[in-house]
Amino acid sequence: MARPGQIVRADQISRLKSESFDVIVIGGGITGVGVALDAASRGLRTALVERDDFASGTSSKSSKLVHGGLRYLQQGEVRLVYEALYERQRLRRNAPHLVSLLPFMLPILTKDGLVSRKIARALGSALWMYDITGGARIGRVHRRLRKKKALAHMPTMASQRLASAYIYYDAQADDARLCLSVALTAADHGAVVVNRCAVTAITRDPSGRANGVSVRCDGEIFDVPATVVINAAGVWTDEIRTLETGVDPDTIRPAKGVHVTVPWEKVRNDIAVVIPVPKDKRSLFVVPWGPRPDGTFTHTYVGTTDTDYRGPVDDPQCTKDDIDYVLRALNASVTTGVTADDVTGVWAGLRPLVKQVNAADGSGQGGKAARTADLSRRHLVHRGESGIITVTGGKLTTYREMAEDTVDAAIESLSGTSAGRCRTKRLKLRGAMRPRTDGSLDAHLESRHGDEARLIRAMIASRPDLAEPLVPGLPYVRAEAIHAVTHEMATTLDDILVRRTRCLLFDRETTLGAARSVAELVAPVAGWDATRIDTEVATFAEICAHESTAALVTESEMYP
Repeated sequence: MARPGQIVRADQISRLKSESFDVIVIGGGITGVGVALDAASRGLRTALVERDDFASGTSSKSSKLVHGGLRYLQQGEVRLVYEALYERQRLRRNAPHLVSLLPFMLPILTKDGLVSRKIARALGSALWMYDITGGARIGRVHRRLRKKKALAHMPTMASQRLASAYIYYDAQADDARLCLSVALTAADHGAVVVNRCAVTAITRDPSGRANGVSVRCDGEIFDVPATVVINAAGVWTDEIRTLETGVDPDTIRPAKGVHVTVPWEKVRNDIAVVIPVPKDKRSLFVVPWGPRPDGTFTHTYVGTTDTDYRGPVDDPQCTKDDIDYVLRALNASVTTGVTADDVTGVWAGLRPLVKQVNAADGSGQGGKAARTADLSRRHLVHRGESGIITVTGGKLTTYREMAEDTVDAAIESLSGTSAGRCRTKRLKLRGAMRPRTDGSLDAHLESRHGDEARLIRAMIASRPDLAEPLVPGLPYVRAEAIHAVTHEMATTLDDILVRRTRCLLFDRETTLGAARSVAELVAPVAGWDATRIDTEVATFAEICAHESTAALVTESEMYP
C-alpha cells in the first residue's frame, strides 16, 4: 500500500488503463512534465507517458544551469533573456532545495600583454544590460575583480594572460532531479505519470481527430482515451508527428552538447568560470560539482559544445573529437595540463532546436543556413490538423512558461471543461525548502530531496549502514538508491545510477565497479531475483562500455 505522498508506478499504470483524460502528454522530459503539472494544477484530468525514464533524454544532459543566457543578449534575444531571468527567480522561489545561487567569473584576458579596453567596456556593458534585464532579481549585481582576487577563485588559471575579471550571478540545478520533482508534483496534483510506457499509435475518432493514444507498457498494449493529445517529445517530436500525419515534418534540428568531467583538483575553481574557446566564437563553462564540508568539491565539469548532430537521436555520444575540443579550451586557460586520462565522466545531449517553420502546416524549412549556436532557443506551440498540440524548442530554465503556453492552447480544444487559470507561477515543487549549505550529509540530502530528506534520514536511523557511500568517492549514500525505487519510480539500475543519482556522469569506472553491490542493495525492494540482478548489471556494463568506446573514436568514425 502506498504511503501518503508516495507515488507507486503500478497504481499509476492501473489508472492509465481505467480512466479517460482531458489531456495526455507524450514525453517525460522537463517540457512534458511541466505541461502535466500545469494541466493537473488547473483541475484537468491529466496523464503523461514516457517511453524511457523521466529526463532520460536532453533533460538529464544539460549544463545544469538555471540562467538567462548572457550570450543570447549578443544575438539580440533580449525578450528571451528577460523571460528566462524571470523564470529563474520563480524556480528559486518554488524549488529552493534544487536551485541554488551560482557565481560566474568572466575573465578579462590580455593579448600580447595588452588589455583591450574596448572589449573590457563591452563586457561591462553586457553585464549591466543583463542586470537591468532581470539578472539583478537574484539579489546581486555584477562587479569587477582585480587579478589577485580572480586567481583566488581559480588558482590554476594561466595568470600571465589574466588582467582582471567580472563576477556575475546565475543559478544551478541538478536537471534530472528538477524534472523528477516536477513529475512527482504533477502526480501530487492528480496527474497520472508513467515511465517505460511507449506510444505506438495515435487513436482517432470517425472525423479523423486525435482522441487518445495506444501505448505499450510492461509488455501490454492498450488505448488511453484523451480529449487533447500533447506532443512534448523533445528531439523525438518529429517521430510523434509522423504517427500523426504519416509524413516526417522535419521540424527539429538536433544540436549536440557535450560535457566532460575531471577531478576538481585539476582545476580547483570554487565558482563557475567562463572560458573562451581558441579560434572559435564560443565560450565554455567550468563548473564545480559535489561540495565537500571543507569547501572543496569532488569534480569540475566543462562544457558545452554546440554542433550539428547527424547520428541516431536515441544514442548521442561524447566522441574523441568532443573531448579534444573541450580539453584544448580548458588547457588554454589552466596550467595543470589536463589530459583525456584525467577525464572521469562525460555526457552528451541533444538540444531540440526548431528550424524555420512553415506556419501553415508546421513543417521545417531550410535549417542548415546558420550554426546551431546561432539558432533561437525560443519555443513554438503548434496545433496539427488532427488536433494534436506540439511544443518544441525552449530551454530548461523556461520550461514552466512553455508549459503554460501549451496548456492555454489545449484549453481552447476543451469546450465545456472547467479549467482554472495557470497556477504554476507560485506553485511549490515537492520537497520545497531552503537547504543547509555546509557540505554535510544533511545538506547533501536536503539539496536533492528537500523536506523529503526526512524519509532518508529515517531509513538511516534504522539501518546505519545505509549512510555509507553508494559509490566510493561520490556524495550519494546507499539509502538514496532504496528511496529511488520506493518513492521515485526508478525501475532499472540505469535509472538509479544515471538520473536519481548522477554517479555515472562523474565517475564512470568507480560506478561500474559498484554496480553489482547497488543492484543487490535494491533487489529486495525492487523485486529483482538473481537473474534480474545479473541482467541489470550486464546492461549497465554495456552502457559504460559503449560510452568508453565512443570516447576513443572520432565523430566521423562514430557517425559515418
